[in-house]
Amino acid sequence: MYVYSYADQALVNERVAQFRHQTERFLAGQVPEEQFLPLRLQNGLYIQRHAPMLRIAIPYGLLASYQLRTLANIATDFDRGYGHFTTRTNMQLNWVKLEDVPDILQVLADNQMHAIQTSGNCIRNTTTDPYAGIHADEIADPRPYCEIIRQWSTFHPEFAYLPRKFKIAVIGTTADRAATQVHDIGLHIVKNDAGDIGFEVIVGGGLGRTPMIGKVINEFLPREHLLSYLDAILRVYNLQGRRDNKFKARIKILVESVGKEEFARLVDEEWQYSKDGDLTLSDEHFAKAESYFTEPNYQSFDVLAVNGELQKHLDNDKDFADWYKHNTQAHKISGYKAVILSLKAGVVTQNGVSKYIPAGDLTSEQILVLADLAEEYSFGEIRITHQQNMVLGDVEIGKLYDVWQALQKIGLARANIGTLTDMIVCPGFDYCALANATTHNIAESIERKFDDLDYLYDLGEIRLNMSGCMNACAHHHVGDIGILGVDKKGEHWYQISLGGSSGSDAKLGDILGKAVPADEVANTIATIMTVYKNERQDNGDEPESFGEMLKRVGIAPFKSAVYGG
Repeated sequence: MYVYSYADQALVNERVAQFRHQTERFLAGQVPEEQFLPLRLQNGLYIQRHAPMLRIAIPYGLLASYQLRTLANIATDFDRGYGHFTTRTNMQLNWVKLEDVPDILQVLADNQMHAIQTSGNCIRNTTTDPYAGIHADEIADPRPYCEIIRQWSTFHPEFAYLPRKFKIAVIGTTADRAATQVHDIGLHIVKNDAGDIGFEVIVGGGLGRTPMIGKVINEFLPREHLLSYLDAILRVYNLQGRRDNKFKARIKILVESVGKEEFARLVDEEWQYSKDGDLTLSDEHFAKAESYFTEPNYQSFDVLAVNGELQKHLDNDKDFADWYKHNTQAHKISGYKAVILSLKAGVVTQNGVSKYIPAGDLTSEQILVLADLAEEYSFGEIRITHQQNMVLGDVEIGKLYDVWQALQKIGLARANIGTLTDMIVCPGFDYCALANATTHNIAESIERKFDDLDYLYDLGEIRLNMSGCMNACAHHHVGDIGILGVDKKGEHWYQISLGGSSGSDAKLGDILGKAVPADEVANTIATIMTVYKNERQDNGDEPESFGEMLKRVGIAPFKSAVYGG
């Protein structure tokens, strides 16, 4: 993985020193709130409903084991002993003290991390496929390109004050596991007929108040022009994006208003000033970026022997078999698997007391154990996913049973990946100052309603996403089932949508009908599931999926079952 250069370290240390002085002056009353606001946002610091929240950057979702330990220690020393992992693969601390933030940033800097550009109207953390570099269907590893973008965009003086925040995602497979089409820019690695690598460039995606699927403006951008073309897109947006209305300031509004053909023309026109200039990338640039992501020292195995031992465990332990089926993914190297750690523990009972664990939350103790597991079983690295889970990318098949047993001990072996309870859930009204409604109580009610794993397995893969406001941090618009919390005269109600997707077939869900009260959400989801089970067709080995069934019959049967008539 990427390791800071001397220049990187000097820049991050200098930023920490600057913010320490700025914070001291603010606390002394020498800097007014309106001037301190952009300064703290540039360093990932929000003021939330109950306390300051610090968002820590995890570039393209990749962490070394020593960085995991750093996060655990920070959560223990400066917060309440846990962290929350987000859809942008960052980690949030929800209970920091303002006066401690410079110290936290220094600890991060000492361990090659930071919180720069995790907030504010700038280019945010670039994200990618959690299986980058290990998936057999990959055209090329997207991580080197993410790193090139990170280096270009961090501290970019021209794009520090964009009309609104800006998000980029890069993938190297046709399967989209990074929701690229609902990003400001989505980059798909492709090859032309000559075998040259380039990018399909998608612009103008985004959710929030005005959700939109992105539009292709360049079917093949040669990779050497990556930065100059991105620079041209950002310049057009920076100059022409609206600044008079923050709800209409995202690039999606600009692309929609002028049309994709005109926007592409504007970009091409701007591009002429930088194309073939200093931003042009050479083979040496790519080779250097690729050198940061060298292939681990994979071992060769007697595949028949290890598979035979694995099969014994699968035959003798149903719980392990369920976990293996749902929480492991194929690897490009024979004898290895990627292991998905569910950060959706749900309702956990300890000492006779049941407690809901919010999606994406991990305790310091769990994080420390994961650091040990990463070192022992996955070359010292771990990945964060868009779905608020984690991945050990390189686990030997012969050690899967040991990993599963270790994860069981810390409550991270729940075999629910891809099921209804593998929910993406934002912190909602319990924490966020922007939220209109709570989310954790609704997620808990759904967890308690759907506590039978065999029933969930029968339902098949269903993506449920829930946001506490229109900002759509949990991507509710593109869930098979989307839940949006709304405020009605001080009461929390929940609007439900069906049929969304953030994959290669990206689409926005359709609103089912009027919002339902909090105590009816879980029952409403149960009704929807009953309709699905009753109406789905048998396709042989696999029953018709929820998405396929919805495309076939439409939303009407669900609406009738939920609302009557």
